[in-house]
Amino acid sequence: MSGPLSSRVEERLAQLGRDRVVERIWARDPSVWSDDPATPELADRLGWLEVGDTMAAAVVDLAAFAEEIHSEFDRVIVCGMGGSSLAPEVLWRVGGPRSGFPVLHLLDSTHPDAVRAASAGMERSLLLVVSKSGTTIETASFDRYFWDRSGQHGAQFLAITDPDTVLDRSATARGFRRVFQNPPDIGGRFSALSLFGLVPAAVVGADVDDLLARAQTAARALRRPAPENRAAQLGALLGEAALAGRDKLTLVLDAGLASFGLWVEQLVAESTGKRGRGLLPVVGEDPDTLTGAAPDRCYVVRTLGAPSGPVAALLDRLATTGAPTDVGALDGPSGIAAEFLTFELATAIAGAILEVNPFDQPNVAESKANTARVLETAAPAAPAADAATVRRWLSGVRPGDYVAVMAFLDPSAETDRRLAGLRAALARRLGVAITVGYGPRFLHSTGQLHKGGPPRGHFVQLLDPDMAELAIPDAPYGFARLLQAQADGDLEALRARGRPAVRVTDWDLFEREVRG
Repeated sequence: MSGPLSSRVEERLAQLGRDRVVERIWARDPSVWSDDPATPELADRLGWLEVGDTMAAAVVDLAAFAEEIHSEFDRVIVCGMGGSSLAPEVLWRVGGPRSGFPVLHLLDSTHPDAVRAASAGMERSLLLVVSKSGTTIETASFDRYFWDRSGQHGAQFLAITDPDTVLDRSATARGFRRVFQNPPDIGGRFSALSLFGLVPAAVVGADVDDLLARAQTAARALRRPAPENRAAQLGALLGEAALAGRDKLTLVLDAGLASFGLWVEQLVAESTGKRGRGLLPVVGEDPDTLTGAAPDRCYVVRTLGAPSGPVAALLDRLATTGAPTDVGALDGPSGIAAEFLTFELATAIAGAILEVNPFDQPNVAESKANTARVLETAAPAAPAADAATVRRWLSGVRPGDYVAVMAFLDPSAETDRRLAGLRAALARRLGVAITVGYGPRFLHSTGQLHKGGPPRGHFVQLLDPDMAELAIPDAPYGFARLLQAQADGDLEALRARGRPAVRVTDWDLFEREVRG
């Protein structure tokens, strides 16, 4: 990296070293982020630092459990939301299928069609219900649905949660096959190498021992003082880039690491997007479309092996422009363990630079409360935008802004294809960063930054007007009503902050306006 930001990053690293920030984080000193030791979710959210050592005691048990059950099931369905569920998807995708072990399916959509599709082949599926708090509405709804569909067959169910949560007590009472209690001092989005990531990884055949050995090696290196510390270098770049207005964190990843982008997106956006500050992760863009000239971007590039093809060509362009860039290559698939820890520590350091608490998520809680109120009151849905409204919304986008496409749709291959086309059209029309997220997943990820971060976002909700309802046992609403309420609650929260947001139920109308 060259240019004016390079010297700022070097100065920040020197300051981090003088202030012993890395050493204080490892000592679990909450004053890194706040002078008030009573700040919620701070001192009790740093268990991820020693997760390699903590989880080592579970290796033998996890391996034995995986060996015991793997031949009984063809598929593991992870029923969760946000930080507690994204890491298993990464470990599965990066490591690849293991012969003789079940495949993994992540269910983090409340769209009725997604739930119906996941329930196919129930008799050979292991249901893994995951929630740190034990009360996450999406996870609780999945639990109720699949418990009923299975005929209340406890041998098909596992749970991962904190000790003594509602889920912990309920799963034990119902005779789940296993209930795993995760250390409570590990927050959801920092839980990749805790039981939330390792239990599903073990069940689908991953080498958990190797992952933790890599984590332990990485942890030793990440104790080094700031100037020589890999995570401090990344954290300093992210923090200084955000302060300089380069707050669109553009992730460029090898195809085999694509799922890692969603995990980083959730970690960085939810941790930093507060007090009008933060970094917006931009994932899934075609490297060929990136010039490196955009003044509001910084770049993180990760590859499996040496960069090649479009990624290598982009690195040449970035070097020419002097855009702030962090480049790294994984040492094989198990190297993802080191990347998890590096990004967690870097994000914590970036939070300190931005003077925000990286371990809370106030606006996520707000959207949850809005959803609950909408469900209780059965309020009518907000109307969809007409063509004139869409045109006004498009005309309000300025250089340095971003557009967030929020798809409350069935996350199918066909939807992915159409969203990719829409994203490309928006980028050509507006010339700004475009993000795409499925609801309700993004509510536990970029949703925090949308409302708590810099006020540069323009938001479009895409809704399916023809969802066929799917009942949730023992609930006064079904999955379609739940998804509608989640969309309504988030739209209300965005508009309450003056964020320009439109709702679209007619894709054809919206695409016509975008394409002009």
